[in-house]
Amino acid sequence: MSDLARAHWIMACGIAIILLGIGSALLPAADGMRGPAIIGVLLIGAGLIEIFAGTLRKQVHKFAIAAGGVTALAGLWFIINPGGHFFQSVTPIIFWLIARSLILAWTSRHTGGSVRTWTGLSAGMDLLLAVLLLAGLSIATLVVSVFGPTQPLVASFSWVLAASFVVTGNLLLEVASCERNSA
Repeated sequence: MSDLARAHWIMACGIAIILLGIGSALLPAADGMRGPAIIGVLLIGAGLIEIFAGTLRKQVHKFAIAAGGVTALAGLWFIINPGGHFFQSVTPIIFWLIARSLILAWTSRHTGGSVRTWTGLSAGMDLLLAVLLLAGLSIATLVVSVFGPTQPLVASFSWVLAASFVVTGNLLLEVASCERNSA
C-alpha cells in the first residue's frame, strides 16, 4: 500500500473515532437505550478502528495496536459484564484509561515532532480522565445539567469516552498528515 493510501486510511480512522466521540457525548440524550451495552459497543468500535489504524503506521505500530486492543477489551468487558453498580462499571474504565495512558506515554517516547505532541496529549487526557474518575469528580453533574436526568453510568462515561475519542481521533489525523507529507 502506498504512503498516500495509508495516510488516507489513517485519516478516515481518525474521523471515524471523532464521530464516535461526538456520538458518545450525545449518548445521554438517547432515552430508552441500554447504556452499558452502548458504551461497550462504542469502546469496541473505537478499539477496532484504532487497531486497524495502528497496522497502517510505519512507526510504533505495535504500541498503537496495543492501545486499540485495550480499548476493545474494555468494551468487551462492558458487553459481557454490564453490572448494575456504579463501582463495578467505573473500575474497568479507570483501568482502560490508565493502561491507554501508559501505552501512549511509552509510544510518545518513540515518535517525534507533532505526532509525539499529540500522542503525549492523548496519554495526558486519558490519565487526567482516570484521575478525575478516581477522585470522584462527577461529570454526571455537568451532563445532567445539559441533558436532564439520565442513567448515572451513561452520564458519567459518555463524556469521558467523548474526550478520549476526540483526542485519539486528532492524534490519528496528525499521523495521517505526517504520512501524507512524507509520501
